[in-house]
Amino acid sequence: MCGIVGFTGKRQAVPVLLEGLYTLEYRGYDSAGVCLQVKDGLKTIKTKGRIKVLEDKIAGQGEISSTCGIGHTRWATHGAPSDRNSHPHDSMDGRVSLVHNGIIENYLELRSRLTEKGVEFKSDTDTEAVAHLFASHFHGDGVAAMLDTCRELKGSYALAVICADNKGELICTRHDNPLIVGIGEGENMIASDIPAIMGITKNFIVIDDGEVVRVTPDRVEVFDRNGAPVTKEVQTVNWDIEGAQKGGYDHFMIKEIMEQPKAFKDTVALRINEKGLPDLGAEGVTGDIFKNIRNIHIVACGSAYYAGLAGKVALERLARIPVIANVASEFRYSDPIIDKNDMCIVISQSGETADTLAALREAKARGAVTVAVVNVLASSAAREADHVIYTWAGPEIAVATTKAYSAQLAVMYLLALEAARQRGEMSDEQAASYCQSLKEMPSLIEKTLEVSGQIKELAQLYYKQNDAFFIGRGIDYMAAQEGSLKLKEIAYVHSEAYAGGELKHGPISLIEDGTPVIALACDESLYEKQISNIKSVKARGARVILITNGDFDIDPDMCDHVVKLPKCPYFMSASLSVIPAQFLSYYIGVFRGCDIDKPRNLAKSVTVE
Repeated sequence: MCGIVGFTGKRQAVPVLLEGLYTLEYRGYDSAGVCLQVKDGLKTIKTKGRIKVLEDKIAGQGEISSTCGIGHTRWATHGAPSDRNSHPHDSMDGRVSLVHNGIIENYLELRSRLTEKGVEFKSDTDTEAVAHLFASHFHGDGVAAMLDTCRELKGSYALAVICADNKGELICTRHDNPLIVGIGEGENMIASDIPAIMGITKNFIVIDDGEVVRVTPDRVEVFDRNGAPVTKEVQTVNWDIEGAQKGGYDHFMIKEIMEQPKAFKDTVALRINEKGLPDLGAEGVTGDIFKNIRNIHIVACGSAYYAGLAGKVALERLARIPVIANVASEFRYSDPIIDKNDMCIVISQSGETADTLAALREAKARGAVTVAVVNVLASSAAREADHVIYTWAGPEIAVATTKAYSAQLAVMYLLALEAARQRGEMSDEQAASYCQSLKEMPSLIEKTLEVSGQIKELAQLYYKQNDAFFIGRGIDYMAAQEGSLKLKEIAYVHSEAYAGGELKHGPISLIEDGTPVIALACDESLYEKQISNIKSVKARGARVILITNGDFDIDPDMCDHVVKLPKCPYFMSASLSVIPAQFLSYYIGVFRGCDIDKPRNLAKSVTVE
């Protein structure tokens, strides 16, 4: 949610800032702006709408010479989307400008105090109070002013400031919101995420909570919350910017759907050893951990939560460990029963999801072993958990996850197999057989991607429908929930997912003549039960799309369309059954004219509660 960029160097800042902002579009936003150091002070340009609107507005002001500036994409929290509520926000005298991601919880108190001192506010935002507060503390030293400012703030934030009097200098800090510094040669950047810096460098440092950074073209200085210098490790991005570009596809989402075989393969390949057994030793997740675990808590949000539900099925059925799956936003407020005998697995594509981070910290505070499953190198969850397992999905730009979800499933299968083996619930021979299936899964995903054309035809038939239902049993119910979420996210279709056996307890009353029902049947032990549920909705006029890997004879009166998938071990079937659902949401969204990669009101990384 929201995006920050900042640049200082010798080249012109405007193209660098705009390019950085474009790479952060996936985070979700409703307005954008920049502030530039110019010859006689600062120049702020901002607007409601897309970055292209901002780019046109900048171009309309003629040539602007500047080699230092900050930029921002805003996702509204305090104050409706508008030009005046857009970032950056300037001090009253126009000598300080600031951008902010997060929420300042005590902004009303700050606003009241500043108003009493004669400050006039021009926006409805919480951020503007921080700009004026910083200006009140600024007496030439930006680091000292930022340290004094942060002592008065409550909430979450990543902040970046430029001052008219300190040429070529960026001052930034963070607390519970991501921020990195890109280290170039004679030029440096700050940003919310790695893609934004890759126009100038692959080298970066991660800013920790409470640290304040002074960035100039030739130097990066980091200080702790007491003002003492801090030495930071410089890290290097291990993927190319091409991975964050469309590569000839119409949308990032369809590109990332097609990249799922590679994401799954890359995540699994180095975690199966020469004996063909799961090996998470490099991540420190060894057998001794699982032998003494009483319960496993899986905590996540959105699609990551549904990947966790699939992991719950695998862990319970294979390893016979009780698993409690929790929505992260509820976990820490439920006074969870979790202690040193438990493991907490948090799943987050970005590793910066606010609710998931809070859950991680709560679990650690109660003594649980914590494992983070994340896609972003050096993210907060990765750094704070006891162990981190990276999903090697590469950059995922579309707001709605596809390939990162597939990689998360791969990790959950590996965890389930290792836990089962170490607890004596599975022999090495059985584990090796399942690991061979994991190695074969990328080719099965490739085969499943061939249903694209069939699903596009079905989308053409049903894209005008405003309601749809997904049903499944066992692992299919977990996959059905992810499929339903995708249809809501991408195509804005009201969609619900139900366990097949629950239909007659209420939801079946919603079935009308012509209602699309997507039925998943990929667990052989539950085929007959699911078929019975399908017949129930069909008898009430539903139009049924059956997604199955079954070899049984399908009664033509049972369903209207059949999507056949390859066979795989039942607990891995979510990796295949989700693909037709992804395609369905994508093509229905296209036919309905939706903004596929940037759905309304959504953000890639939800960094506020």
